[in-house]
Amino acid sequence: MPTGAKLMAAICLAVLAFVLSQMIIPLLPETIQLGYFVPVNMAIGALTGWGVMGPRAGGGIKMGISNGLTGAIVLVLWGVFTQAVLEMLKHSLRKKYDGLGEAFIAVIEFGSEYILIMATVPIALTIVVGGAISGIITNRAKKNWP
Repeated sequence: MPTGAKLMAAICLAVLAFVLSQMIIPLLPETIQLGYFVPVNMAIGALTGWGVMGPRAGGGIKMGISNGLTGAIVLVLWGVFTQAVLEMLKHSLRKKYDGLGEAFIAVIEFGSEYILIMATVPIALTIVVGGAISGIITNRAKKNWP
């Protein structure tokens, strides 16, 4: 059932995904074709906000911050996984893998590469602060629009 908290969480995490995507783009190698990088990440953010943060909204500020950090971390994990799978699919269409096992290993390699690229202080701070603010806003929405 749609609620104000779910909507606000979806909007907040979509915005956080947009900001993180813009911070990550300059760090990526030039060989990577971005394509729908930003819209895909924003969609993941909206779905994560709606499905993870929205239903858990409520409680005090501590619960809101915890909910927001959980949502932000889930956003990052799903974003990395999705982008790694998309990159593997691009490579598989070029017949770079001999079997399914190599493709699965490639997803893990791409994902770990993306995590290492993202492992910077500004991105970590953005995840933490953005998640906390998103959680507080979502809790406020739960209180105002039950």
